[in-house]
Amino acid sequence: MHVPTLLIDLTLLVGMAIPIVALAHRASIPSLVGFLIAGILVGPSGLGLIGNTGEVEFLAELGVALLLFAVGLELSLSHVRQWARSVFIGGSLQVGTTLLCVAGLAMAFGIPTGQAIFYGAIAAMSSTAIVTKLYSDRAELDSAHGRSVISVLLFQDLCVLPLILLLPVLAGLGGADMGAVGMEFLRGLVIMTVLVVGGRFIVKRTLDRIVLFRDRDLFTLCVGFFGIGTAVVTASAGFSIAIGAFIAGLIISESEYGLQALSDVLPFRAVFSGIFFISIGMLLDVSVLMTQLDVLLPMIAGLVALKLLLVTVAVLAVGASLTTALISGLSLAHIGEFSILLAAVGLPLGLFREGDYQLFLSAAVLSMMVTPFMIRAARPIAERIAPSGKRLKRKGDPDADASESMSDHTVIVGYGVAGRYLARVLDAAGISCIVVEHDAELVRRARRDGIPVAFGDGTQPTVLEHVGARRARVIVFAISAPAEESRGVVVARDLNPSAHIVVRTRYTSSIDELLSVGANDVVVEEFEASIELFARALESYRIPINLIWQEAETVRTEHYGLLRGTAEPNLRLDAIKHLGIHDALELIEIKEGAWVVGKSARTMKLRRQTGVVQLAVVRDGRPYYRRDPDFRYEPDDTVVLVGDRESLDRAIELFQKEAT
Repeated sequence: MHVPTLLIDLTLLVGMAIPIVALAHRASIPSLVGFLIAGILVGPSGLGLIGNTGEVEFLAELGVALLLFAVGLELSLSHVRQWARSVFIGGSLQVGTTLLCVAGLAMAFGIPTGQAIFYGAIAAMSSTAIVTKLYSDRAELDSAHGRSVISVLLFQDLCVLPLILLLPVLAGLGGADMGAVGMEFLRGLVIMTVLVVGGRFIVKRTLDRIVLFRDRDLFTLCVGFFGIGTAVVTASAGFSIAIGAFIAGLIISESEYGLQALSDVLPFRAVFSGIFFISIGMLLDVSVLMTQLDVLLPMIAGLVALKLLLVTVAVLAVGASLTTALISGLSLAHIGEFSILLAAVGLPLGLFREGDYQLFLSAAVLSMMVTPFMIRAARPIAERIAPSGKRLKRKGDPDADASESMSDHTVIVGYGVAGRYLARVLDAAGISCIVVEHDAELVRRARRDGIPVAFGDGTQPTVLEHVGARRARVIVFAISAPAEESRGVVVARDLNPSAHIVVRTRYTSSIDELLSVGANDVVVEEFEASIELFARALESYRIPINLIWQEAETVRTEHYGLLRGTAEPNLRLDAIKHLGIHDALELIEIKEGAWVVGKSARTMKLRRQTGVVQLAVVRDGRPYYRRDPDFRYEPDDTVVLVGDRESLDRAIELFQKEAT
């Protein structure tokens, strides 16, 4: 039986990639770098295990299409609108200035205008795949620099489609028939507009009907059809299939079905994007890389320095702190996968000079490989350059004046969703608070909300002192970045040993570390959701609400030990299962020092005083039903009472009364 060559090559390709990517993971290097190394090894300039790259290039093109389809699904236009200032001001400054600077330098070396602008465009792009993956692994997507970086990457992603449409125009700048090139560009814009406008209508109407069948396979099939169909339409019109896939993903993402579609596509994207990056490594000519190191290394160093400077300036322009801007600059000072995509589209159009494509490819691969290390070193470098993160006080600043007069107040570090809601509740309760935030857009939002706010890094001692952390009763960290949370707790505890420090985190792995460095309470989002589900489920079994609250508070007091598996279950809810009585039922646990200790229902005339009837007393897990004249309440007893709501409320008040 004949085995297709493509199948053999693909098996060899993936088989070689598995151990290399596993080693990359062990070395804390992104899998993308492992894919590139695997491609270099199996390619013609490596071991030469795969000589014909034509069939693999087809799979790579399909991989790019799936990659862009998933990017379109993830690219929420609602986020673009929400972060409009950071996206459009910061992003346009970064892309525009990088393009102009690189194009200007290229023209200074005698490169024609069209090619120079093209070189500027591919230099302006950074890697969405690498940066988002690394930031997600480091739990920094919700940090100030995380939001700044994602905003710039969002704008870069939005630029991909217009830039691809402009490539034929750039290729024709030196030609005679510019009118034909211009008409081709307009035709492309019309086709894309029709696809987007018509697609939004067709996709929503179709998926609205498909979901009525409640068949996931049918839904996935329909989503795949839209992606492939749009790619076929754009390919028939003379454009890349990747652009069609990107448009299809963008259309579906704006419907309510985008999240499910993304979850269905992600496993396929991982496979085919891996093949894409392996194929890029295969196309790299190692001999060119080694012979041109004297040109390549200065070029990469110059590009990294230029992008670092321009990204830093762009992020500073939207009001971020210098620390945030420097971290963002170091994170984006490389060449990304969309640069490689633009290069692949521009190569057949003649937009590369002879030999420049391999030079670009070498620079792109090397810059991607060093990106993880640059992101890892970004914060220490930024803090060395801008150590204090201090906000300059302006005379007459109402927030500065307010912070100086505050005492016994709450300091909230971070004005994201959690910090914003906490500030509103405290403000409504008449409790003074001040917010520390180093995202300029969130600072402006806090001021619009009428909340006192200071611009700065809330993990720095100078900034915390400025907002009166030494005089604060409570300090809350609501920033969802483990490294920053731990550092902030250490600083806050050093400034104010008596403060009650509360940390909100998304990550269970952070609990023990945060408690060890000085946090009093750690609130974990997923555990709080579990407790709420636990409470709602118990309510449906008619278990008394005060007992549910008590057990939920026990779980919190143990720092979620039950949910983390570090504490044995000690819930007492099963003590009433055998009673068969739920309506108008209440369980009251007797505390140490309560007035009723040493008394009984008979001696305190419980029924006459409150109107309730005692059914049993549970002691050490054993219920006592009979009324023994010598029986007396002891601490930790649970009294089972029945009666109407008013009677039960009177009984609860009586049992909770402390001894005088």
